[in-house]
Amino acid sequence: MTQPRFSRTQLRRAVLSSYLGSVIEYYDFLLYATASAVVFNQVFFSDLDPLVGTVAAFGTLAAGYVARPLGGIVFGHFGDRVGRKRMLVISMVLMGVASTLIGVLPTYAQVGALAPLLLVLLRIVQGIAVGGEWGGAVLMSAEHASSRRGLWSSFTNAGAPSGMVLSTVVLAVSASLSGPGFLTWGWRIPFLLSVVLLVIGLFVRLSVAETPVFAAAAGAKPARPPLVEVFRRHPRNLLLVVGFGFGAFVAQGTLTVFVISYAVQAGFERQTVLNALTASSVVAVVAIIGFSALSDRVGRRPVLLGGALATGAWCFAIFPFIDSGSTVLLTLAVVVGQGIAHAAWFGPSAALYSEMFSTGSRYTGASLGYQISGLGAGLAPVTFASLLAGGGGTLMISTVIGLLALVSVGCVLALRETARDGLTGHPDTVPAGDRGTTSA
Repeated sequence: MTQPRFSRTQLRRAVLSSYLGSVIEYYDFLLYATASAVVFNQVFFSDLDPLVGTVAAFGTLAAGYVARPLGGIVFGHFGDRVGRKRMLVISMVLMGVASTLIGVLPTYAQVGALAPLLLVLLRIVQGIAVGGEWGGAVLMSAEHASSRRGLWSSFTNAGAPSGMVLSTVVLAVSASLSGPGFLTWGWRIPFLLSVVLLVIGLFVRLSVAETPVFAAAAGAKPARPPLVEVFRRHPRNLLLVVGFGFGAFVAQGTLTVFVISYAVQAGFERQTVLNALTASSVVAVVAIIGFSALSDRVGRRPVLLGGALATGAWCFAIFPFIDSGSTVLLTLAVVVGQGIAHAAWFGPSAALYSEMFSTGSRYTGASLGYQISGLGAGLAPVTFASLLAGGGGTLMISTVIGLLALVSVGCVLALRETARDGLTGHPDTVPAGDRGTTSA
């Protein structure tokens, strides 16, 4: 294996590419999430009771999350074999095409049951695409960085709330401009704009070179498939990052998607809720980068532990704040919850996931761990909506999130500190968290 040659120019391009790619992917993915909370129950499930229609819309949302691990496996395999860059280009094209097609789908009133079936199919394609995007985007930054890996990797995670800001703003503007026509055609505009974002993203992404860490290890690939390598060499790390991340994603799905639906049903105007969510996402962008940079100085574990505990505790205040009927308290609930506490829990995870696996299986391992964890964000809204439909209370929801936060704390404590480990080395080297050797 040759020594990697790092370039500051390529690092800047890689970080910009990863950030823009993540913004575009999550704009498309989270646009669907927002639309499922405020539109799809009326457009694609109009024959159902409103509450049942909301559950059904969240069910199609969950389908995308279920497909994400499959995308992580497929894109991870080829990303570990032929390179990070090629797979990222393909994942971006898939997401852009699927989102654009959602914008031209017929409604239930036009074609009946075929409409929600097509919606689910395109949602699954979205899930596969985003399943391949995150791991590759993180590695493009992490493997181009010779230092401050937490900071540079965090721009991929910052793309998620940035995509949320973009999707909610575009959807909100579309709703305000369309008036009564919003449910007829106005909601389609944000999805059709995916074509423009796709062109911009591809232009930037094609200018980035393959990562120096992968290029240096290209001649020393393991004989076994990357997925086999993950299960054979890194099973403990995989289980721990899944255990760590699942609760973070349940909280994310609750603080973004479920809270929108709950607050609207509690009497808030849709625009008011979207404004609060937009404000929290703007704060989250800055906080994710800030907390991740902090993790380069003090370590990943202290920041992640603080974020998990803070989010778990704050979730007990969120629903009482919303039930108060106060716009100020609603905004405070989501800004502190998603924008600050959850940002500390989520931000440094980009670097952490990449540090848990060796070069020859890093794309597969990081993607699989992250996307299995991500099931929590897809399952939380439909599960909690079903819970409320069945007569359950919000205290139970907060308790579930609090318990999952404690599980995350236990997993972080079981992992060794990796902030100062390197990513270079033989692709078969096993990270210290698994077998006590030097991280690859």
